[in-house]
Amino acid sequence: MASATRIEHDSMGDLEVPAHALYGAQTQRAINNFNISQQTMPSTFIRALLQVKMAAAEANRQLDQLDVEIAAAIQKSAQGLLNSDDLMDHFPIDIFQTGSGTSTNMNANEVLAHLAAMMCGQEVNANDHVNAGQSSNDVIPTSIHVATSIGLAHELLPALNHLKQVMNAKAESLKDIVKTGRTHLMDAMPVRMDQTIYAWSNQIQQNIRNLEQLQPVVQSLAQGGTAVGTGINAHPDFAALFCQVLSQQTGLDFTEADNRFSQIASQDTAVAVSGQLKTLAVSLMKIANDLRWMNSGPLAGLGEIELEALQPGSSIMPGKVNPVIPEAVAMVAAQVIGNDTTITVAGQSGNFELNVMLPLIASNLLHSIHLLTQASLVLADKAIATFKVNEARLQEALARNPILVTALNPIIGYAKAAEIAKLAYREQRAIIDVAEEHTDLTRAELTKLLDPDHLTRGGLA
Repeated sequence: MASATRIEHDSMGDLEVPAHALYGAQTQRAINNFNISQQTMPSTFIRALLQVKMAAAEANRQLDQLDVEIAAAIQKSAQGLLNSDDLMDHFPIDIFQTGSGTSTNMNANEVLAHLAAMMCGQEVNANDHVNAGQSSNDVIPTSIHVATSIGLAHELLPALNHLKQVMNAKAESLKDIVKTGRTHLMDAMPVRMDQTIYAWSNQIQQNIRNLEQLQPVVQSLAQGGTAVGTGINAHPDFAALFCQVLSQQTGLDFTEADNRFSQIASQDTAVAVSGQLKTLAVSLMKIANDLRWMNSGPLAGLGEIELEALQPGSSIMPGKVNPVIPEAVAMVAAQVIGNDTTITVAGQSGNFELNVMLPLIASNLLHSIHLLTQASLVLADKAIATFKVNEARLQEALARNPILVTALNPIIGYAKAAEIAKLAYREQRAIIDVAEEHTDLTRAELTKLLDPDHLTRGGLA
């Protein structure tokens, strides 16, 4: 039996729509046209779009551009959707759609018009009422910025601060443990575990600072520019009032764009944020790979640390345990780097007054924020906080590390120190034993000079 339908009408004519659907003809046309990926816009974007519609309705009410009852019905309908469990059932349009995101904007307009009409008992038009003083060309860029702002403020930055705090606590707990440093994956001068972990923490702090510096730029909105930036069909005070209302709704400080033409024509801010997310991804991949190397073994690798055993590591090799969290984080990093490439290409796609890859930018940017948020939390709680140090392995490697002879350079010279290091390598002996035989320094002097902990403090002997 065929599904029940109803007839909806738009400027192109009549169209059958599922009887139960809250959307109308324009949404259905998009569903019919864009059966491409079966991936819809992120829920975080749709939620931001509904926030935009709520703020627009309230601003238009205050400016006498919307009937009071209709404005209230639009706002209540949007809030009802935000509180519902089936929100995304009403937003089925593919990411790969018209480049302005007009289909998704009209999807929201039609759903809200349908709900608002039922609520207030009068006709509510998707274009004339819900979209009053707006265009897809300013609504979609604004929604990208709003969703990104919320994602940064409420998800990613808190996750990064948590990761940093976990790293700092771990570093403090391991401040007395010395390990072999490595450059080029080769033995180098010793470092303390806290120095290694605080270096990771500093990477995360730099990313936090850079993202925070971008927040005011992201919170600058195109809304009010309408079709091309001129603000045609929008009340002159709409943009300012819209930002005021949206700020009250979200708790974030949104402002009018300095130049709405630029905000509509380009997505440079999204590209900048994505670039910083890529930098964060690079930081996380470095940290993840350090953990993998330090955990390698346990017998034939470095074996310096033992990551928490979370699951069996092999379907064929019994007892094998793998560094699953760092591996997952590294894959997240790779995906975010790929997302950034997509956003970079999309960011320059358009001519004159409009970028025409807005849905793709929104999808990839919000995907990156979500992935990095979750990866940071998992890395903190299931890798950094829980790994154990193999102190015996660390001490064994330190005792055999000929590179400690570097501390003797100011006393015996580089050439002599190199000879001692090569001999220690060749004979597989402790550097202190070889140095005692081939210098005039006493055992006591050498013990002091070659003390690994002392060497982590830097300076001259």
